[in-house]
Amino acid sequence: MEGAGAMAGIGYTMVGTKDLPRALRFYDALFAAMGLDQCWRDERCASWGKKDDASVPRFFTGYPFDGRSADAGNGVMTAFLCEAGIIDGLHALALRSGGTCEGPPGRRPHYGEGFYGAYVRDPDGNKLAFVCYDARFPEDGGPG
Repeated sequence: MEGAGAMAGIGYTMVGTKDLPRALRFYDALFAAMGLDQCWRDERCASWGKKDDASVPRFFTGYPFDGRSADAGNGVMTAFLCEAGIIDGLHALALRSGGTCEGPPGRRPHYGEGFYGAYVRDPDGNKLAFVCYDARFPEDGGPG
């Protein structure tokens, strides 16, 4: 696998959970709002993406395969690229679904002129971000 085209993109990301039913409640609500499907589920894990499009990266949560307790990694984060107009709602939904705030929705010009994002932790402490790189801002400063 050498040369151009060998890397097609990220296939999936997985975060651990200590309580799969609780994680399912959190992620089912969040990914439904993002237009993603639950693609896989068994007694140990679940994934979301697009059932009919394997080129869309999948997101998994589940019990660690080594049988040890799941722990959130310090410095580890998954960022979901979104339209700016849904970021505030995703942040609020995550909080209503048992997540905690790690940074309210807002402009982050130090990351780029059009950067708009919000940060949360899921009920297991895994850090997530909802970001847009090219948000347009009307006079009030919110995404347009």
